[in-house]
Amino acid sequence: MSEVMNAPLQGGLLARERTVAGPNFNRWLAPPAALAIHLCIGMAYGFSVFWLPMTKLLAGTDDATCKAQGLLAMMSTTSCNWSVPAVTHTFEMFIAVLGIAAALWGGWLEHAGPRKAGFIAAICWGGGMALGGVGVQTHQLWLLWLGCGVVGGVGQGLGYISPVSTLIKWFPDRRGMATGFAIMGYGGGAMIGAPIAVALMKHFGGGNASAGVASTLIVMGLIYFLVMSAGAFGMRVPPAGWKPAGWEPPADEAANAMITRRHVHLDVAWKTPQFWLIWGVLCLNVTAGIGVISMASPMLQDVFGGHLIGLDSLTALSTAQKAAVAASAAGLVGLISLFNSLGRLFWASISDHIGRKATYSTFFILGIALYVSLPSLGHLGLAGMFVIAVCLILSMYGGGFSTVPAYLADIFGTQMVGAIHGRLLTAWSVAGIVGPLLIAALRQAQINAGVAHNLVYDRTLYILALLLAVGLVLNLMVRPVHEKHNMDEEQLARERSLQHEQHGAAHAEHAARGAFGSVGVLAWAAIGIPFLIGVVIALQKAAALF
Repeated sequence: MSEVMNAPLQGGLLARERTVAGPNFNRWLAPPAALAIHLCIGMAYGFSVFWLPMTKLLAGTDDATCKAQGLLAMMSTTSCNWSVPAVTHTFEMFIAVLGIAAALWGGWLEHAGPRKAGFIAAICWGGGMALGGVGVQTHQLWLLWLGCGVVGGVGQGLGYISPVSTLIKWFPDRRGMATGFAIMGYGGGAMIGAPIAVALMKHFGGGNASAGVASTLIVMGLIYFLVMSAGAFGMRVPPAGWKPAGWEPPADEAANAMITRRHVHLDVAWKTPQFWLIWGVLCLNVTAGIGVISMASPMLQDVFGGHLIGLDSLTALSTAQKAAVAASAAGLVGLISLFNSLGRLFWASISDHIGRKATYSTFFILGIALYVSLPSLGHLGLAGMFVIAVCLILSMYGGGFSTVPAYLADIFGTQMVGAIHGRLLTAWSVAGIVGPLLIAALRQAQINAGVAHNLVYDRTLYILALLLAVGLVLNLMVRPVHEKHNMDEEQLARERSLQHEQHGAAHAEHAARGAFGSVGVLAWAAIGIPFLIGVVIALQKAAALF
């Protein structure tokens, strides 16, 4: 497929050499371009607003007949509504395809450059959502899966990794912060996209959200295509030899064995023990975090019940009181999105000062303490402390995603970090499927065994803490890559020629020295204002908790 991608777009406006920065570019214009892409694909976390409306598309269906339908029949039926599990498979698909696409085409992306990869990501994610909208309109579940799940998943994978290696090269002095900026967008995309989706469904459906799902998906697909395209065309890459004005690698960095000055090729990197240790570290961190995300709202309702609305009793709630409890717990979803997003920038920036390995150790040690404390906080009725603990956990979940690219750059060098990162994201695909299945199975098993609803999460949380303990051990085992795995000068020169890095190298000293100026202000405002609006909406929803 890389040949197919390359052929029609070879050279011209999308060519990597056309994106090498000139003298007037400012490196602080790269983060908003990356954020434009990540804020769009980050709507993946907000797709839950579509699930219930998608299950009520048809009126007057025969419930008895429809309940007897299997998944295969549901894929093409036009006489029965879809089930919630059937439509939520879409989320599992685009997370799985994200990792697969990133792994398959990460190497191609390094050579094609962030503009071409970002533009193809815009076509796939925006076009996939529109195709999914057609699937909803025609009531063809397989088309929803194909559009949002498969085609959209390819867009997710390419869009996720396309800015990463670029930002790392622009900010050798702040690798963690740079990737934190981009990947923060993925965590915050739902804060912006979910309210827009809800408003559009209400608008197009005349108050009936189900009637507006198809049009909403199509319109949002178009919006995301345009915004991601703008981000892709705004990306620039530094020429070979470029570094920030007045910056030199710290003298003590040479003595830090965990930060290499050399580079490991993709084909070698994924065969090293270090790659698989970090793969396990990310997978376990994500599995535990997804476990909390997937059960946060129902867990809060089950554990605290009427306490969330000031009642003493956990039982005998009226319908209105149950609705109030659910509304209060929904505020946690907004807080989760906020901490998931801001934690990506915070922890990645912290890692620039204490190191990636120490940062991940902090995730695991602090995470174990928090996971083990949650059952006790629930038993004591300390809802506020419980919410704070969950928010801290989710900040570290997001921080794990944003810190890992810099971790890989430290261990394997920056030359092919985007491609290596792409291979590593298969850990996310595995965790995205295994995590929710594990949590749901454990919860149901305990309910079947007669465990009270407010106690069913205790054992699950202890198991998640155990997973974090395994992750801590794996992280402590990470060591520098052996010298034999590094590329020699000839291999490095060949790789740089494939990436067209020599274009503009003669003027690297003078490249990207432009002023921030009005263009920078407008670029950051275009990204920052919607993000801040999303933060305000999330905080308003969270206010119901207090």
